[in-house]
Amino acid sequence: MLTGRKRHFSGGLVSGACDQRRACWSLPERASPQPGRVRAGNMARMELKVVRYEVSDNVAIITLDRPDRLNSWTGRMHTEYRWALAEADGNHSVRVIVVTGAGRAFCAGADSRALSGHVERGTYDAGTPDDLTYPGYGVDQRFDADFAYHFGLAKPVIAAINGPAAGVGLVLACFCDIRFAAAGAKLTTAHGRLGLPAEFGLSWLLPRMIGLTRANDLLLSSRVFLAEEAADMGLVNEVVASDRLMDRVMEYAGQLATTISPSSLRATRRQIYTDLHGDVASAVNRSQRLLEEMMTGPDFAEGIAAFLDKRAPRFADPEGAD
Repeated sequence: MLTGRKRHFSGGLVSGACDQRRACWSLPERASPQPGRVRAGNMARMELKVVRYEVSDNVAIITLDRPDRLNSWTGRMHTEYRWALAEADGNHSVRVIVVTGAGRAFCAGADSRALSGHVERGTYDAGTPDDLTYPGYGVDQRFDADFAYHFGLAKPVIAAINGPAAGVGLVLACFCDIRFAAAGAKLTTAHGRLGLPAEFGLSWLLPRMIGLTRANDLLLSSRVFLAEEAADMGLVNEVVASDRLMDRVMEYAGQLATTISPSSLRATRRQIYTDLHGDVASAVNRSQRLLEEMMTGPDFAEGIAAFLDKRAPRFADPEGAD
C-alpha cells in the first residue's frame, strides 16, 4: 500500500569508493557479476557524498548533488548513483524512480578538472572502485554494460532535467524511460568539441529514439539545443516551467505508482527493451506468454475488481516489501 514515509539514506562507507575529482568518462567493459550480486536490496549502506537518495510515497528520488560544479560527473558520482539505483530497484515498496540534479543543472558532463588530469597523465582513469554495484545486471546480457543497465531494472525511471545536460549527463537522461525538462534547459552531446567519440552507446540509442537524421545532427555537430526543440523531436516528453518541474514529475510518478500495477510496470519495461533488440514474432509470442501468466496473478484480479467497482485500484506491494 502507498505510504507517506520519507526516508534519507547514508550509512557506512563502502570500501574502495573513489575520489570525487576523478571523472568517469568512458568506463572499460566489465564482466557480468555473479548471480548473488545482481540485486542490491540488502547491500551495505554507502556514505553518500555527491548523490542524495530518499523515498517518499513509493517514489525514490535520486539527486546528483554537486551543485557548485553543475553536478559534473565523476567516478564517485557514478559509484554512488549505481548504488542508489540498485537500492531503489531492490526496495519492493518503491514503484517509480526519479533522477534529477541539485541546483541549476541536471549534469554538465564529465568534470573538467578530471578531464585535464587525463591529458596531463596521458592516460584514462575511470576513478571507480572494483566492487561497483550492478543495478539491472543479470536480466539480459545485452543490458550488462554501463548505463545500459537501466534496461534491466524492474522500475520505471523518470528524468527531471532541471537544467543543462551535457555529455554523460545527456546520456543518463536518455537511458531513463521518461524525460521532463525545465523550459529553456540546454542540452548537448558535447563529445565532438572535446575530440571524443559518442559516449556510452548514445550512437545506438539516439537513432532509435528520434530517428537517424535528427540523431546524426546532434551526434555529429555536438551543438547546443534547448528543451523545447528536444520536445519537438521527441527526445523530451514534456517541457515544464522550472519552478513547476518537480511538482509535475512527482504528479506523473504518483500516477504510475498508484494506478499501474507493479507487476505490469516490471513486465512492460522488460518487453520494451527486450523487444527493441529482437523481432516482431518473438515480441508477440512473449506477450502471449506473459498474458497467460499475469492473468493468474493478484494484480489482475485487483485491476478487474476496481474496474467493475468503478474505484481506484489498490495494488499491494510485492511480497517482502519493507
